[in-house]
Amino acid sequence: MGKEPRDFLPELPHQGDGQQGPSWANPRWPMDADPFADAADDLTQALDPTAMMSIVTEAAQRAGKSIDQARVVQAADDSNRAMMLIRSYRVRGHLAADLDPLGLSQRELPADLTLEYHGFTGDALEREVYVGGVLDFEWVTPVKLVETLRANYCGNVGLEYMHISDVEERRFLQERFEGPDKVIEFTPEGKRAILQAVIRGEEYEKYLAKKYVGTKRFGLDGGEAMIPALEAVIKYGGATGVREIIYGMAHRGRLNVLANVMAKPYKVIFHEFSGGSANPDDVGGSGDVKYHLGTSTDREFDGIKVHMSLVPNPSHLEAVNPVVLGKTRAQQAFRDDLDRHETVLPVLIHGDAAFAGQGVVWECFGLSGVRGYSTGGCIHFVINNQIGFTTSPQFARSSPYPSDVAKGVQAPILHVNGDDPEAVTFACKLAIEYRQRFKRDIVIDMWCYRRFGHNEGDEPSFTQPLMYAQIKGHPRVSQLYSDRLLEQGVIDPGTAPAARDEFIAHLDEEFEAAKSFKPNDIEWFAGRWSGLHKPADPETARRNAQTAIEKKLFDSLGRTLTTVPDDHKIHRTLKRVIDAKREMFEKGEGFDWATAEALAFGSLVTEGFGVRLSGQDSARGTFSQRHATWIDQEDEKKYIPLATLPHGKFEVYDSTLSEFGILGFEYGFALADPKTLVLWEAQFGDFANGAQVMIDQFIAAGEVKWMRANGLVMLLPHGYEGQGPEHSSARLERFLQLCANDNLQVCNITSPANYFHVLRRQMLRPFRKPLIIMSPKSLLRHPMAKSPASDFTGETHFKRILSDPVDVADDKVRRLVLCSGKVAYDLMEKREDEQVDDVSIVRIEQLYPFPGDPLAVRLARMSNLEEVIWCQEEPQNMGAWFFVESRIEKALTAAGHEGMRPRYAGREDAASPATGFASRHQAQQEALVSVALGLSSRGKTNAERNARAKT
Repeated sequence: MGKEPRDFLPELPHQGDGQQGPSWANPRWPMDADPFADAADDLTQALDPTAMMSIVTEAAQRAGKSIDQARVVQAADDSNRAMMLIRSYRVRGHLAADLDPLGLSQRELPADLTLEYHGFTGDALEREVYVGGVLDFEWVTPVKLVETLRANYCGNVGLEYMHISDVEERRFLQERFEGPDKVIEFTPEGKRAILQAVIRGEEYEKYLAKKYVGTKRFGLDGGEAMIPALEAVIKYGGATGVREIIYGMAHRGRLNVLANVMAKPYKVIFHEFSGGSANPDDVGGSGDVKYHLGTSTDREFDGIKVHMSLVPNPSHLEAVNPVVLGKTRAQQAFRDDLDRHETVLPVLIHGDAAFAGQGVVWECFGLSGVRGYSTGGCIHFVINNQIGFTTSPQFARSSPYPSDVAKGVQAPILHVNGDDPEAVTFACKLAIEYRQRFKRDIVIDMWCYRRFGHNEGDEPSFTQPLMYAQIKGHPRVSQLYSDRLLEQGVIDPGTAPAARDEFIAHLDEEFEAAKSFKPNDIEWFAGRWSGLHKPADPETARRNAQTAIEKKLFDSLGRTLTTVPDDHKIHRTLKRVIDAKREMFEKGEGFDWATAEALAFGSLVTEGFGVRLSGQDSARGTFSQRHATWIDQEDEKKYIPLATLPHGKFEVYDSTLSEFGILGFEYGFALADPKTLVLWEAQFGDFANGAQVMIDQFIAAGEVKWMRANGLVMLLPHGYEGQGPEHSSARLERFLQLCANDNLQVCNITSPANYFHVLRRQMLRPFRKPLIIMSPKSLLRHPMAKSPASDFTGETHFKRILSDPVDVADDKVRRLVLCSGKVAYDLMEKREDEQVDDVSIVRIEQLYPFPGDPLAVRLARMSNLEEVIWCQEEPQNMGAWFFVESRIEKALTAAGHEGMRPRYAGREDAASPATGFASRHQAQQEALVSVALGLSSRGKTNAERNARAKT
């Protein structure tokens, strides 16, 4: 059915997968195409005159028309000019379409859409021209031709599609638009159903305004034609194979969609307006405003049931888009539909200003044809209010339409007048047909208006007095449409009033029912989430899991990770890496970070879990450490060792150069699939800055706002190695500042085995929480950051606190240095160099939930403790210091060290995360390590320190 979903923007041939490039990269005509029929579709100016005369002569003879040589020349010229006229309408006809319900948009007829521009004047207007079957005409007068073109392209639907290079797609759209009989037509039953839906949309908004005066609802008033249009997506989508639709949208019209499209009971919404809901405190959440909430339901049309879900979203208008796409991808995987992309459909509903202004919109378009992220096309529905809060379009964008961004991926765009519900419904019907056939994005740009301000308490006339004077006297959509149906004889005068009265009576019943309505408990863990639940208290032992693996599996994975297929020619450096890995398994020691990670991934896959790793350089690894994919050096064929394992599925994808969009996509995937370990890896940790909205609104707060658990893992390379401010800090302090209500897990791990265990723990515990890992850079190959085989097998598990590898007796410890991450090894090396024997170095591997109780147990054993130091590489106003200070003090008190407070050792406050000068970095690092170990206060030499110790 049409193209395979990966034919658009697949990997290029040089990447070794044998696929051809995208169809638009090298546009070409089919070998059997009629050059005349293609003329109006081509990018050239005109056909060769000689070829044209030959074609016209043959056509005249077939039609029995008498034509002499002089007339042939004229007829050929007429046909050429007619082709250019047709092409002008195909390219620019939308500019003359009747789109603005308010009539405020000044849209003059472009000159090249007139007959005069193309040389048709006088007698030529009624002279038949040969057009060879284009628009279903063989011969046609220019007058009739332009009349048909204007009806096709300049009515209440304007089509932009000539930026699409694929011939098949263009012809598909032309077949549905072009011809003297191509009019938008619905059956009388269909028209009455559309009217009913519009009335429901309008009366629902009016009812809310009457019952809840002054309450924000971000109503759909002025855009009610969207309701029957979205129902058309369900109806026609179901008929073409869709069994699930995942919606994302911002505020405007959301309550209407919840009620009239998603079928959320009216009494439930009325109950929420009255201040009632399932008590968030009962389920451990804060709740959110009504127009951010989501829901899920089933609707049935013509005996076909379609499941629908609306994803919750924050006020950041387009932030939900990648979440919807990621969730869609996961649902398609569940349905085993990643090849056809037929059964699960994403639908994104946008505002005009946000669609044009928010960069994540393009990031999502950029994913539409990328391997590993494609969802087989998304339907984008733009509610074009012709205003953004208080900003008029001419000041809100630099393009004629808000939808112009979609041209970057050659998506067709249907501009449609929102006062014509049939036209809007037709556009959605065509959109679902196009998407199901070509598996590509398509945009519907519905021009409408906002009857009230940005919200119902806003006064829009402050900034747009002329627009709102026009809106004040503009009839509602239902009035215009019912008048039209009356004129057509489809309804009688009492139909619309009766429909209104009946619906209002139903709303009255629901309003009364809301007073006694008692919501059910919020069900978090249904469907794929069955068997999971909320976690126990953060401090209890039940939070951990036995994550070690059997020796037999350990050895088997070792063979998988070190066996190169005979026909695969790997890079010579990669061969050395694999040889070194083989030696680790043979000796049972020296396991590095990348091998520990591969063991975690492989063991989970073998146990039936999925693993999905995504990032800008994840297959190889930013630091050439992972090598999850082996590239043949002769033909670039890929071999992924972990993908050969049975039971589960391992996927690794090098993503687009996007943080916001990709992180949102992976969050959405993890939202839908708790049985897959989903990881997003930043190229450098601070690159997560570009996705801060996603971190704040979804990852940190999504559970408490919307009662939706998520197990996403973020890998953020972090560590001070003198590489400058942008390659040092993953902004640990920002994540810790977001920690509360047991919402996140934040780790800064120093042991490969501990990394192995924390990844496995993420899937083996019966609950899901986002996991933020400050992943290392230099520790990837640090000689001290190694683990023996015994740390992966037996009774081992993740350790929130790691003891000092040097056995310092508890009663001998005078100074305890607490730290996390890479600095621990700097401290250990310096301590050994300086022969310090009364300082213990303990690593806090998990910063949140903070391991206060086990830390207090350790502190209680140190009877002669004099000082506790928190050492970090980051400046004092960054890193973990402000987060851990009070928690360490609490642990000291619990351990019997009342009055003792931790002290800080690290860099001074700074505006920039790190210096860009290697020498300054080294001096700072040496100084903070010395301060942490107390070397600066103990004297300058070992002899002096030893003498003082003896004294």
